[in-house]
Amino acid sequence: MPKRRQLRGFDLKQIEGVASLIGVDEAGRGALAGPVVAGAVFVNKEFLESRWALARAGRVNDSKLLTPAQREELWGEFELLEAQGQIHAHFGVAEVDEIERLNILGATKLAMRRALEGIYPPDAFERKTEPDLFASAEVVANFQPMVSCRVLVDGLALRNFPYPHTSIVKGDARSLCIAMASIIAKVTRDRLMNELDGKFPGYGFAQHKGYGTEEHRDALRRMGRTLQHREMFLRKLFAGRIDPAQMDFLADQPEGPKD
Repeated sequence: MPKRRQLRGFDLKQIEGVASLIGVDEAGRGALAGPVVAGAVFVNKEFLESRWALARAGRVNDSKLLTPAQREELWGEFELLEAQGQIHAHFGVAEVDEIERLNILGATKLAMRRALEGIYPPDAFERKTEPDLFASAEVVANFQPMVSCRVLVDGLALRNFPYPHTSIVKGDARSLCIAMASIIAKVTRDRLMNELDGKFPGYGFAQHKGYGTEEHRDALRRMGRTLQHREMFLRKLFAGRIDPAQMDFLADQPEGPKD
């Protein structure tokens, strides 16, 4: 538990000099089937010093280290915090056809962009000067200053991404808002995979969530692929070019076309 409390302390250091933070993380990047989903969570210093953060933030962690029940319980708390205006949370989805078209890195960036757009549009982060002294009243009224917000993204820096951001390697185990975003992404994707389980019975999507387990590979051998399977990933898997237990290594491949 003491280590988990460091997540809040990390964000208190990151928020110095800005008014707010947005944590961003994804789920499903290394799966054989289903979409990739990103979560984004906006917090400010008031929230980081709130009663909830002091008493409850120690229960937040990298979503992969929490049980499904723990994630669902925290999701419910996040919904209440959002309703109270203490945080803002959003998710973005990139579907399988987008993964095939853009490559997994391009699709992951697309999902992250969609999650962030639910909080701020990209142009809100552009550095803008004060309106001209002789500008019209309409221009002055519509002037928007640069958002005082730092975007924290789990993992390595993203090239050709519309949001200026700070990359945090293993950020879901270091930053509170990134860990919260990882829970948003994971719960959302798990629910989507449960829906796909009903549409494509026999593949076990509700159990393995589209990852390359032995059960999933056996089902593919017996029944073939569905439209929710990532053809590029399957070719690599059955050609023996990747280890199903190490599917996240696919994230190291060159980027596809830019979105």
